[in-house]
Amino acid sequence: MNIIFMGTPDFAVPTLTKLCESGHTISAVFTQPDKPVGRKQILTPPDVKVCALKYGLKVLQPDTLKDDNSIEEIKKLNPDVIVVVAYGKILPKAVLDIPKYGCVNVHGSLLPKYRGASPIQSAVLNGDRVTGVTTMFMGEGLDTGDILLTEETEIGENETSAELFDRLASLGADLLIKTLSELEKGSITPIKQDESKATYTKKITRAMCPIDWNKPSEEIHNQVRGLQTWPVAVTKLGGKDVKIHSTILCDKSGKAGEIIVKNLANII
Repeated sequence: MNIIFMGTPDFAVPTLTKLCESGHTISAVFTQPDKPVGRKQILTPPDVKVCALKYGLKVLQPDTLKDDNSIEEIKKLNPDVIVVVAYGKILPKAVLDIPKYGCVNVHGSLLPKYRGASPIQSAVLNGDRVTGVTTMFMGEGLDTGDILLTEETEIGENETSAELFDRLASLGADLLIKTLSELEKGSITPIKQDESKATYTKKITRAMCPIDWNKPSEEIHNQVRGLQTWPVAVTKLGGKDVKIHSTILCDKSGKAGEIIVKNLANII
């Protein structure tokens, strides 16, 4: 297949890598523009751009896909399919209609649950035991397109969203390759999403970080796991903010926020 790939962060890199090693032709990679990062605001390329350049691929970084220039560029590339993984931009109908096999998205949840930008963190924050990845045809709505294939996986009791990100990125890459194969053979039947079961995720913000020690221990544990590695759960200790990177549920009990056992052995 002749493929255009659209993606931006590290979650999309395993899928691009798999495509590069699968024998498909990648005519271009679309990713977001380089952005200033850190205190020194150093202009930094997206992870997908770094990966694409490593494989010698053509990289395009338009500010929008809604202008005539971007649309004409995509038409000239004549893709059989456009693969989209966490691109971060809305694809207009004029782009969705170009590829022979449509635009296929890899999403980090079992749709229609957890539509939107933070499906992986949401699954951990809510204490879900099972999640997965979905490949779907893209439509004009937010993650509303027909489902192609899904792959389930269990979430570990102490697994963080960062760890789950890595696992789902790998699962999604494998599922995308399988999806393209079945699309080309005509052996896949798209399934309409059940709108009555649809849920949407919230944007992850620093406002979610402060720990309320009056909440159930399971909820606090999920908060700490779900906010790894950004923006990280915090609490007050001696009047200062302290980041809490890891917690483990135990059978001890005490007052809210009380330190029951002090163990300094693992503090560096």
